[in-house]
Amino acid sequence: MTNRLILFSLFLLMLACKTTQKPVQTKKIKTWQPPLSISQSKVVTILDNPNPFSGLSEPSICINKTDTANFVAGSIYHNVHITNDGGQTWHTKALKSKYGVFGDPCLASDSFGNIYYLHLAIPGNNRNSPEFLSSIVIQKSTDKGETWNDGVAIGYNKAHDQDKHWIGIHPLTGELAVTWTEFDKYDSRKPEDKSRILFSKSTDFGQTWTNPIKINQYDGDCLDDDNTTEGAVPVFDKQGNIYVAWAYNNKIWFDKSTDGGKTWLDKDIIVANQPQGWNYTIPGVFRANGMPVLDIDNSNSPYSGTLYINWSDQRNGTDNTDIFISKSTDGGLTWSAPKRVNQDQTKTHQYLTWMKIDPATGFIYIIYYDRSRYTDNQTDVSLSYSTDGGQSFKHLIISDKPFVPNKFIFAGDYNNIDAYQGIVTPIWTDITNHTLSIKTKTLHLKSVK
Repeated sequence: MTNRLILFSLFLLMLACKTTQKPVQTKKIKTWQPPLSISQSKVVTILDNPNPFSGLSEPSICINKTDTANFVAGSIYHNVHITNDGGQTWHTKALKSKYGVFGDPCLASDSFGNIYYLHLAIPGNNRNSPEFLSSIVIQKSTDKGETWNDGVAIGYNKAHDQDKHWIGIHPLTGELAVTWTEFDKYDSRKPEDKSRILFSKSTDFGQTWTNPIKINQYDGDCLDDDNTTEGAVPVFDKQGNIYVAWAYNNKIWFDKSTDGGKTWLDKDIIVANQPQGWNYTIPGVFRANGMPVLDIDNSNSPYSGTLYINWSDQRNGTDNTDIFISKSTDGGLTWSAPKRVNQDQTKTHQYLTWMKIDPATGFIYIIYYDRSRYTDNQTDVSLSYSTDGGQSFKHLIISDKPFVPNKFIFAGDYNNIDAYQGIVTPIWTDITNHTLSIKTKTLHLKSVK
């Protein structure tokens, strides 16, 4: 993206189970029911950098489903952060690939112990290379994030720019799906240059990938703005159906495939209007967006199979950004009216949201920046969670102190969160005294007998 380029000079079992990896036998987890107790560890600074133009931001995190004391995170541009004690202590390594590593980190884990790290391509670390942004790169670790393979380039096309990706993983087979935005030419104002949502799939744990196909009905422009098709997030249900949501033209869009990604809906479904679009202004913030996050309840909860989309917008005024959620109980064909997640009665800004549904419990966790306690630009990090399928939310401030963003310092396009078996791991970017920091904390939810 343009700001990232500036900062640079300032990534069923398989149908025939063709791999030697075997499913991990896990204990069936009983669905927890309220009332609940919640415990929080202290805020941990994983990494900081006093250079305000370091780009350190856009953290992504996952919990290893075969060792829940092992979390692996990533941040711009090439950082890998690892903990083996449940988030108390961390060490950081540099990710390397022959395709180069240029940010937009996306971390995810499957049920077989594999950790995946997706990022953008920059071969030779040269943004003037014709290979720059030519693919989405995915690298895999089988040893808890300590070492990584050299990666695979998904959707290679040096004539176009590949950007803003995310990954979905089949909860039972480990099948992978990646969606992203392809620009004919990034930042082009030519009406013939378009943006589109591409999809590719792997059935062999990321070794090979299908040729990308376009899944969106309406193409966007290439300006990285409200009329650009962007922010696609894919998810699988337990039956192997694939769902994707993205933002475009002041609306949240949805598509689905019931044949493993071979075909998609003829007409994309509009989930909700997004007043002011996905690219909006927050006072004192370099850039903010309200791109959607899609997830599904794959637990055995009473809400199993429900799809949820989380986003932010300014329908209540440009001085009053809020967090919203909508859900579908019929496979995405119809969606509930947008429900406001933050319950403050102020005209303040809540923004840059991310959502995760615990696949063991079906509980919904949403992290976001929150200014509801202040009349200036001071900002907390809040967590809202629901144990009843999104009907109601409880709220926690999880940061230890507020920070004040700087409109001249890019702090990233997203934060992130993961949740598994009651372990919740929000991760975010903080700016204090012009220092960028990646911070996290570990929360545990337990049933009260």
